Amino acid sequence: MKFMKLGSKPDSFKTDSNNVRYVAAELATDIIVNVGDVKFYLHKFPLLSKSARLQKLVTEETNDEVHISEMPGGPAAFEICAKFCYGMTVTLNAYNVVAARCAAEYLEMHETVDKGNLIYKIEVFLSSSIFCSWKDSIIVLQTTKSLIPWCEELKVVSRCIDSIASKASIDTSRVEWSYTYNRKKLPSENRTDPQWNGVVTKPPSVPKDWWVEDLSELELEFYKRVIVTIRNKGKTQGDVIGEALKAYALRRLPGFSKGVIQGGDTIKNRSLVDTIIWLLPKEKGSVSCSFLLKLLKVATQLDCGENAKRELIKRIGLKLDEASVNDLLIPAPAGEAMMYDVDAVQSILAEFVMQEQNSIDSDLNDEVLEIRSPRFISEASKLIVVKLVDGYLAEIARDHHLPFSKFVNLAEMVSSFSRPTHDGLYRAIDMFLKEHPGLSKSDRKRICRLMDCKKLSVDACAHAVQNERLPLRVVVQVLFFEQVRASTSPTGGATSDLPGNLRALLPRENGSHGSSRSTTTNTEEDWDSVPTTEELRALKGELATLRLGGRNLKNEDDANSVERAAVSKVKGILKSKKLFSKLFSTKGTRDENSSSDTSDSPAGSSAHPEESKSTPSRSRRRSVS
Repeated sequence: MKFMKLGSKPDSFKTDSNNVRYVAAELATDIIVNVGDVKFYLHKFPLLSKSARLQKLVTEETNDEVHISEMPGGPAAFEICAKFCYGMTVTLNAYNVVAARCAAEYLEMHETVDKGNLIYKIEVFLSSSIFCSWKDSIIVLQTTKSLIPWCEELKVVSRCIDSIASKASIDTSRVEWSYTYNRKKLPSENRTDPQWNGVVTKPPSVPKDWWVEDLSELELEFYKRVIVTIRNKGKTQGDVIGEALKAYALRRLPGFSKGVIQGGDTIKNRSLVDTIIWLLPKEKGSVSCSFLLKLLKVATQLDCGENAKRELIKRIGLKLDEASVNDLLIPAPAGEAMMYDVDAVQSILAEFVMQEQNSIDSDLNDEVLEIRSPRFISEASKLIVVKLVDGYLAEIARDHHLPFSKFVNLAEMVSSFSRPTHDGLYRAIDMFLKEHPGLSKSDRKRICRLMDCKKLSVDACAHAVQNERLPLRVVVQVLFFEQVRASTSPTGGATSDLPGNLRALLPRENGSHGSSRSTTTNTEEDWDSVPTTEELRALKGELATLRLGGRNLKNEDDANSVERAAVSKVKGILKSKKLFSKLFSTKGTRDENSSSDTSDSPAGSSAHPEESKSTPSRSRRRSVS
């Protein structure tokens, strides 16, 4: 720390009590100066020779007692000025120089009163020492808080800020002063580098963000002005400023690392978050998506303004592919029944999807524009976001207060993005069905339309076949697609051998589920209802049989034989459960259905000839929800 000594005489100020200060001298004191609640017994000559204000006050008073109630810096600052007038030794440093400067200004200790007066000497000390020191400039800036507006009028604040900003903007190779840097060091810095042989050849390089922790000690208003000045100088990269804002949030907001503010002044914390959002650099990649989402979490908790939250949502949407599921779990505002703020995530996702729409609307022939445009979304980013949404849906599905419409709308927002697998979406749907057992049949049918059974893995299919929460229509679709996968023939050839009524239950090429052409309304409801445990157990057994048969195929004829046998077995299961009869109960199509039975499963037709002669029963299967 820099310091300056003034005067050479010994300090002869004494204390008589807590509120009385006097000078021990042979001559009796002839003036009393009241500064606040402290009385100073002093001599006129040394004081009046250097202070124009004291000269005026003495002439105005008749009893040699002066009252000063507005002394900046209080009694301590006045004592420094008085000692300087006596020529006593005074030590100025970063902690008291500002108060002494303001007090000297109040007492009008200018050069016009006496050559080499206190104001001149303090200005020299500030310019030649304080503002040349990194840490002293920060300390001085902190001390100006209690001396506003004096420090503003004397431009002490602006000069401190400019000094700090200039040093923070300097090239790191020219940094020669001490600074605080407690972040994780590089291997070469902490001597854990395998190539380090114990000989230090050169000092470690200065990191780009060497200054961020020191500035975290500043009050918000000063910090804001320093960051703005640094940014205006244009020599500091946006990612460094973003790192500084992150360090300041971690330092000033307890619990910010977890996205939850723990205690503190709500109004003060809200102002701090609003300021950080306002200071966020515009450069792409200057702040991480995780940091932005933490800001959004605390902004929601502190009930910050809609403009601030909207700005965060827009920024997060531009880099949603960098987020994690845990980052997106934003607690819902106080008073809401839901656990998480799904509306905020939906707005973020809308911003991301909007980039895709904008890239489609732009001139795709201009390759340079497409590459440089921040609106362009790569297929890899889409895939990451799809997986992210699937994981998020699985988490929020656990909330039994989550409305059905919010779940479906969020899933449909990324329906245009291709998924190589639908396992994640299936997991989310299954979780939602588990936590919402009272869901209607139509809602179950709609939510299951979100996934494509053809894109489920073997493990997911095995789980779906025995899942009591899925409509029977979906279970049968999964079973048939698993049979198709187990065989060696193309998918189209396998499904084309199925009866028309069963084939209609499978999804079309565009991913939507078809409806049975020849079934009645009652049959459609049965297919959309929840299967019984016995039905699922039978279907599960058929799935194992189909897998085993698919592994031992040697040629295409064998594969087709297995497919036909599998279809026949599934028909038998459905017959035993009185479901197959409902599929073939429509008038005018009885012959067509019988012919399909004969062609697909001869053995099955001969074993049950009465099925082709009589109309099956229409009794409904009990639905287990």
